[in-house]
Amino acid sequence: MSTTLFDLTGKRVLITGSSQGIGAALAKGLADAGAAVVLNGRNATTLAAAAATLRATGAVVDTLSFDVTNHDAVRSAIDGFEAETGAIDVLINNAGMQYRAPLEDFPADAFERLLQTNVASVFHVGQAVARHMIARGAGKIVNIASVQTALARPGIAPYTATKGAVANLTKGMATDWARHGLQCNAIAPGYFETPLNRALMDDPSFNDWLTKRTPAGRWGQVEELVGAAIFLSSAASSFVNGTTVFVDGGITVSL
Repeated sequence: MSTTLFDLTGKRVLITGSSQGIGAALAKGLADAGAAVVLNGRNATTLAAAAATLRATGAVVDTLSFDVTNHDAVRSAIDGFEAETGAIDVLINNAGMQYRAPLEDFPADAFERLLQTNVASVFHVGQAVARHMIARGAGKIVNIASVQTALARPGIAPYTATKGAVANLTKGMATDWARHGLQCNAIAPGYFETPLNRALMDDPSFNDWLTKRTPAGRWGQVEELVGAAIFLSSAASSFVNGTTVFVDGGITVSL
């Protein structure tokens, strides 16, 4: 019983922004748990390479290339996939971006890109997929938030705002859609070794600060997010709704 609760056999999972980094790691982990996975990205070459790598492990993989910030393109892609291929049982909204600059100098166009990529995309893809889930009376949505959902650092105020919005949008999804049989939750990663964090990883002073500031004393490895993703994607979380699970080595609970 305890094992079958986490079994994703027969489920199909769409993961946005899954050509690399956290998205790719989650795709591999959920495939290992039995799921068929649908990879998404805007760069067709990178997406195809990621799919080939995953298929080589024996995973069942589809690709669906669309711009998560384009509402009409998202709706068309999701509706087309559901009609031609089959149901999306789990959605992981992972697509995101970062931009660092002092708030007083932060470019307005960069702020708008952050809003579209980190927040609007969660609405666009979440709504498109949820409409089909609601009709079936079941579904899982997992939004990728951040340690910055709860904390701020100099130079990333707009990013912090977007990730706070992701957590609140997750609560809103749960409030509207739980009665239709959906569970909508979020995962908030701490500092992980990803391409998005490369500039920080290459900064010796930041590395020193982070290892001292984090109770676990190190960066996270992307594979360490898989357990939370499996839990929130599986029957094990059937009465978990609107919550944000922090996977951060303890950084948000310690001064």
